[in-house]
Amino acid sequence: MNAPTAHRSSAASERPATYPPARLALRPPTFPPGPVCGAWWPRTDDLAVELAALTDVFDASRGRVTRIASHHGSWPKEPRTLPVTGHTVTATWYTSGLDPHTIRLFSYGAGRWDLLVVPPQSGAGAAARLMTAAADPALRLTGTALMATEGPSG
Repeated sequence: MNAPTAHRSSAASERPATYPPARLALRPPTFPPGPVCGAWWPRTDDLAVELAALTDVFDASRGRVTRIASHHGSWPKEPRTLPVTGHTVTATWYTSGLDPHTIRLFSYGAGRWDLLVVPPQSGAGAAARLMTAAADPALRLTGTALMATEGPSG
């Protein structure tokens, strides 16, 4: 993996016509779910720009993502609706009850998935370790516990 360039989008959140595939590591579906079922390493902190690549993977392999939930304050902007490829995803922002280092994806009739969100500014080494650990079916750590394994600079 290449280290991302740290940039924050303050301009209008328009998704590019073509966008790079999601950097994603998922736990094998044959294993019982843990506190997280994998990890996602977005390139920026602009959810409106990043979500389409993530939902493309889930829409094709695990069912169309219809809603997301995240901890209030985890993303700089917290839109209620997010356009993605071919449809719109509804977002809910919680002040408690969700790990601040995760995003929850919901697919109508197909389930839900909690993913560790690796901070976009993370170095490639830290991101690789976090993504591997989050996808490991033997580990049963929360997003916050996984982030703590990398220390304060992780």
